[in-house]
Amino acid sequence: MRDYMIRGTAAGERIRAVATVTTETVEDARIRHTMSATATAALGRSLTAAALLGAGLKADQSLMLRVLGDGPIGAIVAQADAKGHVRGYAMNPRADLPETAQRKLDVGGLVGRQGTLHVTRDLGMRTPYHGSAPLVSGEIAEDVAAYLAASEQIPSVVALGVLVDRDLHVLASGGLCVQALPGASAEVVADLEARAHRLPPITQLVADGCSPEEILTTALGGMDPFFGTVSPVAFRCRCSRRRVEEMLCGLGPDELEALLEQEGQAEVTCRFCGDRYVLDRPELVALIAGLRTGGRPGVM
Repeated sequence: MRDYMIRGTAAGERIRAVATVTTETVEDARIRHTMSATATAALGRSLTAAALLGAGLKADQSLMLRVLGDGPIGAIVAQADAKGHVRGYAMNPRADLPETAQRKLDVGGLVGRQGTLHVTRDLGMRTPYHGSAPLVSGEIAEDVAAYLAASEQIPSVVALGVLVDRDLHVLASGGLCVQALPGASAEVVADLEARAHRLPPITQLVADGCSPEEILTTALGGMDPFFGTVSPVAFRCRCSRRRVEEMLCGLGPDELEALLEQEGQAEVTCRFCGDRYVLDRPELVALIAGLRTGGRPGVM
């Protein structure tokens, strides 16, 4: 089954919710970045969180989630767009830690408990909306919920999980975000919090074969849930050879000539997806010639 997410409402539209399964998406990221088990869980949770937060985006809008903790993995960056495309990376993808005493991946230790979570929403306005909040645990889900409560004043329940096999293969990944909308009573908010404590781990639900609809039903059963829009989710990067050429042209002809003399080619690796682009000598010469003549840069 391909990854996808579903949006819904409950309690007479006083609650909105979105659930997703991201197993294939996170496995794609793991392979691209050659990640350790714990780093896979950390980045996988971040990619899933970005998809959940970006569920309401419209065409040409995007969201960036940055987790800047003091742990050995360094910065984690995840982006999502309105089509359910996500991409991201961890600064140190091979960083790892021993399992916790409960035999769980120590995501909080790898991310760090001190730091900041940043969310930037590019809604096509002149200035993107930016919010941030201190990390509370490094476990990502708790940090996202704390951010939503502190920066956006939305009481939220966020559950994220990534199950990694001994051979590093991603067995299950998914997430859930349930939010109380303005006008929701204190009783509704309290009910949400109680349900969060009773909810089985997301990895258990996904590993048991639950669909996003079934995850929402488990979370909102008895609150008259209504299922809405379904969207695919996939790891997909916006990088391309043309974008690389444009970036190189931005260096200017003198810089490109120095690069040509020193290296004989240009090699660029996309940090978000790991794709590698190589422009050989004739291609660089064509770019330089286009810049020198003032015409449209291009390759032969």
